[in-house]
Amino acid sequence: MYISQGTVKKILKEAGAQRISMEASEEMRKYLNKLAFRTAQKAVKLSKHARRKTVELSDIRLACD
Repeated sequence: MYISQGTVKKILKEAGAQRISMEASEEMRKYLNKLAFRTAQKAVKLSKHARRKTVELSDIRLACD
């Protein structure tokens, strides 16, 4: 996995959670990892379409839309 359990808990705490169950943080971590991986795949596809080997900021921004 790409995103750690501690990072997920920190995000949830900053969003206002006082307590977080292990199941909730694990589900959030799975979702965020899937989202990050799909976004990365889209960004790579966009950079290849532009005939570049380097993924640029514009690719990431387009992949997030």
